[in-house]
Amino acid sequence: MKQKLVPFLSLAIVIASFIVAVIVYPNLPAKVPSHWNLAGEVDGYINQFWGAFLMPFISLGLYILFLIIPKIDPKRENIRKFIGEFNVFIFFILLFLAAIYAFSLLWSFGYHLNINRLMPALFAMLMAYIAVLVERAEPNYTIGIRTPWTLSSAEVWAKTHKLGGKLFKACAIIALVGIIVPQYAFYLVIIPIIAISVWLFIYSYLIFEKEKWK
Repeated sequence: MKQKLVPFLSLAIVIASFIVAVIVYPNLPAKVPSHWNLAGEVDGYINQFWGAFLMPFISLGLYILFLIIPKIDPKRENIRKFIGEFNVFIFFILLFLAAIYAFSLLWSFGYHLNINRLMPALFAMLMAYIAVLVERAEPNYTIGIRTPWTLSSAEVWAKTHKLGGKLFKACAIIALVGIIVPQYAFYLVIIPIIAISVWLFIYSYLIFEKEKWK
Protein backbone atom coordinates (compact mmCIF):
# COMPACT_ATOMS: atom_id res chain seq x y z
CA MET A 1 0.00 0.00 0.00
CA LYS A 2 1.52 3.32 -1.09
CA GLN A 3 1.42 5.69 1.87
CA LYS A 4 0.53 8.69 -0.31
CA LEU A 5 -2.73 6.98 -1.29
CA VAL A 6 -3.70 6.00 2.25
CA PRO A 7 -5.42 9.29 3.29
CA PHE A 8 -7.60 9.08 0.17
CA LEU A 9 -8.47 5.46 0.90
CA SER A 10 -9.45 6.41 4.46
CA LEU A 11 -11.70 9.18 3.16
CA ALA A 12 -13.15 6.75 0.62
CA ILE A 13 -14.17 4.39 3.45
CA VAL A 14 -16.00 7.23 5.23
CA ILE A 15 -17.78 8.36 2.06
CA ALA A 16 -18.66 4.78 1.10
CA SER A 17 -20.20 4.16 4.53
CA PHE A 18 -22.55 7.12 4.08
CA ILE A 19 -23.48 5.96 0.58
CA VAL A 20 -24.27 2.50 1.92
CA ALA A 21 -26.31 4.04 4.75
CA VAL A 22 -28.47 6.00 2.32
CA ILE A 23 -29.01 2.93 0.13
CA VAL A 24 -29.89 0.46 2.89
CA TYR A 25 -31.84 2.79 5.19
CA PRO A 26 -35.29 2.35 3.56
CA ASN A 27 -35.01 -1.44 3.75
CA LEU A 28 -33.64 -1.84 7.27
CA PRO A 29 -35.88 -3.28 9.98
CA ALA A 30 -37.18 -1.01 12.74
CA LYS A 31 -34.58 -2.46 15.13
CA VAL A 32 -30.98 -3.01 14.06
CA PRO A 33 -28.54 -5.19 16.09
CA SER A 34 -26.01 -3.09 18.00
CA HIS A 35 -24.54 -5.47 20.58
CA TRP A 36 -23.72 -9.16 20.85
CA ASN A 37 -23.11 -11.11 24.06
CA LEU A 38 -20.23 -13.52 24.71
CA ALA A 39 -22.22 -16.35 23.14
CA GLY A 40 -22.47 -14.39 19.88
CA GLU A 41 -26.17 -13.66 20.39
CA VAL A 42 -27.74 -10.25 19.82
CA ASP A 43 -28.72 -8.61 23.10
CA GLY A 44 -28.99 -4.96 22.09
CA TYR A 45 -30.70 -2.98 19.34
CA ILE A 46 -30.88 0.59 18.02
CA ASN A 47 -33.53 2.16 15.81
CA GLN A 48 -33.53 2.14 12.04
CA PHE A 49 -31.93 5.57 11.53
CA TRP A 50 -29.02 5.04 13.89
CA GLY A 51 -28.59 1.50 12.66
CA ALA A 52 -27.86 2.96 9.25
CA PHE A 53 -25.99 6.14 10.15
CA LEU A 54 -24.35 5.73 13.58
CA MET A 55 -21.21 3.99 12.34
CA PRO A 56 -20.70 6.37 9.39
CA PHE A 57 -20.95 9.33 11.78
CA ILE A 58 -18.48 7.70 14.18
CA SER A 59 -16.09 7.06 11.29
CA LEU A 60 -16.40 10.66 10.11
CA GLY A 61 -15.80 11.98 13.62
CA LEU A 62 -12.69 9.85 14.10
CA TYR A 63 -11.39 10.77 10.65
CA ILE A 64 -11.68 14.49 11.47
CA LEU A 65 -10.12 13.97 14.91
CA PHE A 66 -7.18 12.10 13.43
CA LEU A 67 -6.64 14.91 10.93
CA ILE A 68 -6.55 17.47 13.74
CA ILE A 69 -4.23 15.61 16.15
CA PRO A 70 -1.00 16.04 14.15
CA LYS A 71 -1.68 19.75 13.83
CA ILE A 72 -2.35 20.58 17.50
CA ASP A 73 0.01 18.29 19.40
CA PRO A 74 2.75 20.39 21.12
CA LYS A 75 5.29 17.95 19.66
CA ARG A 76 3.73 17.82 16.22
CA GLU A 77 7.16 17.98 14.59
CA ASN A 78 7.79 14.50 15.99
CA ILE A 79 4.47 13.20 14.65
CA ARG A 80 5.55 14.31 11.18
CA LYS A 81 8.44 11.84 11.44
CA PHE A 82 6.02 8.89 11.46
CA ILE A 83 3.00 10.48 9.76
CA GLY A 84 3.00 7.77 7.08
CA GLU A 85 2.55 5.04 9.68
CA PHE A 86 -0.06 7.13 11.48
CA ASN A 87 -2.06 7.54 8.26
CA VAL A 88 -2.02 3.77 7.73
CA PHE A 89 -3.21 3.34 11.33
CA ILE A 90 -6.17 5.65 10.57
CA PHE A 91 -6.98 3.50 7.53
CA PHE A 92 -6.99 0.31 9.62
CA ILE A 93 -9.19 1.88 12.32
CA LEU A 94 -11.74 2.93 9.69
CA LEU A 95 -11.52 -0.46 8.00
CA PHE A 96 -12.15 -2.08 11.38
CA LEU A 97 -15.28 0.03 11.91
CA ALA A 98 -16.45 -0.58 8.34
CA ALA A 99 -16.21 -4.35 8.87
CA ILE A 100 -18.30 -4.14 12.06
CA TYR A 101 -20.81 -1.92 10.24
CA ALA A 102 -21.06 -4.41 7.37
CA PHE A 103 -21.52 -7.25 9.85
CA SER A 104 -24.40 -5.42 11.57
CA LEU A 105 -26.12 -4.71 8.25
CA LEU A 106 -25.73 -8.30 7.07
CA TRP A 107 -27.22 -9.52 10.33
CA SER A 108 -30.16 -7.14 9.86
CA PHE A 109 -30.85 -8.68 6.46
CA GLY A 110 -30.79 -12.24 7.79
CA TYR A 111 -27.16 -13.24 7.25
CA HIS A 112 -26.29 -14.38 10.79
CA LEU A 113 -22.52 -14.75 10.70
CA ASN A 114 -20.47 -15.69 13.78
CA ILE A 115 -19.20 -12.49 15.41
CA ASN A 116 -16.92 -14.52 17.67
CA ARG A 117 -14.92 -15.53 14.61
CA LEU A 118 -14.98 -12.08 13.03
CA MET A 119 -13.79 -10.02 16.02
CA PRO A 120 -10.57 -11.97 16.71
CA ALA A 121 -9.53 -11.54 13.08
CA LEU A 122 -10.29 -7.82 13.13
CA PHE A 123 -8.51 -7.25 16.44
CA ALA A 124 -5.51 -9.26 15.26
CA MET A 125 -5.25 -7.02 12.20
CA LEU A 126 -5.52 -3.90 14.34
CA MET A 127 -3.05 -5.06 17.00
CA ALA A 128 -0.52 -6.09 14.36
CA TYR A 129 -0.49 -2.61 12.89
CA ILE A 130 -0.58 -0.89 16.28
CA ALA A 131 2.67 -2.78 16.91
CA VAL A 132 4.18 -1.15 13.83
CA LEU A 133 2.92 2.29 14.84
CA VAL A 134 4.20 1.94 18.40
CA GLU A 135 7.66 0.91 17.21
CA ARG A 136 7.91 3.93 14.89
CA ALA A 137 6.29 6.56 17.14
CA GLU A 138 8.45 9.46 18.30
CA PRO A 139 7.74 11.27 21.61
CA ASN A 140 4.46 13.21 21.52
CA TYR A 141 1.42 13.82 23.71
CA THR A 142 -1.36 12.06 21.80
CA ILE A 143 -0.08 8.97 19.95
CA GLY A 144 1.67 6.05 21.58
CA ILE A 145 2.22 4.71 25.10
CA ARG A 146 1.83 7.88 27.13
CA THR A 147 2.72 7.60 30.78
CA PRO A 148 4.24 10.27 33.05
CA TRP A 149 7.59 8.56 32.57
CA THR A 150 7.59 8.06 28.79
CA LEU A 151 6.61 11.72 28.42
CA SER A 152 9.45 12.78 30.72
CA SER A 153 12.28 10.91 29.04
CA ALA A 154 13.04 10.18 25.38
CA GLU A 155 15.03 7.11 26.43
CA VAL A 156 12.17 5.71 28.51
CA TRP A 157 9.82 6.42 25.59
CA ALA A 158 12.08 4.51 23.19
CA LYS A 159 12.53 1.46 25.43
CA THR A 160 8.87 1.27 26.41
CA HIS A 161 7.71 1.53 22.79
CA LYS A 162 10.22 -1.07 21.63
CA LEU A 163 8.82 -3.53 24.16
CA GLY A 164 5.26 -2.39 23.38
CA GLY A 165 5.71 -3.22 19.72
CA LYS A 166 6.69 -6.80 20.57
CA LEU A 167 3.82 -7.21 23.03
CA PHE A 168 1.20 -5.90 20.60
CA LYS A 169 2.45 -8.43 18.03
CA ALA A 170 1.97 -11.13 20.65
CA CYS A 171 -1.58 -9.80 21.25
CA ALA A 172 -2.32 -10.15 17.55
CA ILE A 173 -1.18 -13.77 17.54
CA ILE A 174 -3.17 -14.62 20.68
CA ALA A 175 -6.28 -12.94 19.22
CA LEU A 176 -6.06 -15.16 16.14
CA VAL A 177 -6.44 -18.22 18.35
CA GLY A 178 -9.97 -16.96 19.00
CA ILE A 179 -10.90 -17.87 15.43
CA ILE A 180 -10.25 -21.52 16.31
CA VAL A 181 -11.93 -21.39 19.73
CA PRO A 182 -14.59 -18.67 19.28
CA GLN A 183 -16.18 -19.40 22.66
CA TYR A 184 -13.05 -17.92 24.26
CA ALA A 185 -12.51 -15.16 21.69
CA PHE A 186 -13.52 -12.29 23.99
CA TYR A 187 -11.03 -13.33 26.67
CA LEU A 188 -8.24 -13.96 24.16
CA VAL A 189 -8.64 -10.40 22.90
CA ILE A 190 -9.36 -8.42 26.07
CA ILE A 191 -7.16 -10.07 28.71
CA PRO A 192 -3.86 -9.71 26.77
CA ILE A 193 -4.61 -6.04 25.97
CA ILE A 194 -5.33 -5.25 29.63
CA ALA A 195 -2.28 -7.22 30.76
CA ILE A 196 0.19 -5.49 28.46
CA SER A 197 -1.30 -2.07 29.19
CA VAL A 198 -0.71 -2.59 32.91
CA TRP A 199 2.76 -4.03 32.36
CA LEU A 200 3.88 -1.23 30.04
CA PHE A 201 2.72 1.34 32.60
CA ILE A 202 4.77 -0.37 35.31
CA TYR A 203 7.69 -1.01 32.96
CA SER A 204 7.96 2.67 31.98
CA TYR A 205 8.15 3.61 35.66
CA LEU A 206 10.82 0.99 36.39
CA ILE A 207 12.93 2.11 33.43
CA PHE A 208 12.55 5.75 34.44
CA GLU A 209 13.74 4.99 37.98
CA LYS A 210 16.64 2.95 36.63
CA GLU A 211 17.71 5.74 34.27
CA LYS A 212 17.45 8.29 37.07
CA TRP A 213 20.10 6.52 39.10
CA LYS A 214 22.62 6.10 36.28
